[in-house]
Amino acid sequence: MVSVVFPAAGKGRRMGARKNKVLLEIGKVPMLVHTMRRFSKSPQVDFLVVVVGADEVADISAMLKLVSGLKPYRVVAGGSERQYSIANGLKVVPEASDVILVHDAARPFVSLKTIEGVIETARRDGGAIAAVPAKNTIKFVDAEGTVVRTPARSELWEVQTPQGFRREILLRAYEQAERDGFLGTDDSGLVERLGVPVKVVESDGRNIKVTTPEDMIVAEAFLKEELKGKFRKKLRNH
Repeated sequence: MVSVVFPAAGKGRRMGARKNKVLLEIGKVPMLVHTMRRFSKSPQVDFLVVVVGADEVADISAMLKLVSGLKPYRVVAGGSERQYSIANGLKVVPEASDVILVHDAARPFVSLKTIEGVIETARRDGGAIAAVPAKNTIKFVDAEGTVVRTPARSELWEVQTPQGFRREILLRAYEQAERDGFLGTDDSGLVERLGVPVKVVESDGRNIKVTTPEDMIVAEAFLKEELKGKFRKKLRNH
C-alpha cells in the first residue's frame, strides 16, 4: 500500500495572495485539486493525506467533498514548520502502507512516470527523490561574498518532490529528528542522517513548485499545453 502526504500549510507570502496558495486556481481548478488528481491517477497510490493550517481544515475538507476522481483521503492540521506538518500527516497514514511519499501540494504538474518511478525505487532501495540535473553553474561562497570553489555541475541535482521511503525508514528518521531537535529542509535530509542511501529518480522541468506570481503564469501555460495535447489525442482516436 502506498500513501502520499501533501504538506499544504504554508502561508505563501512570496505569492502575495490573501489565502493559502494551494487554493489559487489554475484553469479555474484549485492547485491542490490538480495535485491530488495527479496522484489519484496512479494505480499504485492508495491513500492521500492533506496537511493544512488548523483554521483551514473544515473549509478544505468541505471543498474536497465536491471533487470527483480522488483516492481516499484525510485532511489534518499542520504545525509551525513543514517538518512538523508532515509529522502530523504521518500519524494518520494507514499502518498497511509499506511506502510513503511526501509531495509539495504546490507542484501540480508532476508526471505519472515520476510518481511511479519514485514509488518503485523507494520500495526496492528504501529511499528515492525526484530531481533534475542542475542546468546552471553553482558556486560555494563564503560569508564575505568570495567564491570558495565551483563544484562539478555533473554532480549537482535540483531536488523536487515526491520523495518516497519505506514506511519504517521514514518514521525512524522523523523520530530521530525529534529526539535530536533537528529541523531539516526536506525528508531526504532526515533519512540521510540515519546513514540510509537515497536514490535519485530523474524527473523533468515541468514539475515546478508554484511559489510566485510568475510561476502562476508558467502553470497556466503548462495547463493549456496539456489540454491541447489531450484534445489532439482525442481527435486522433476518432
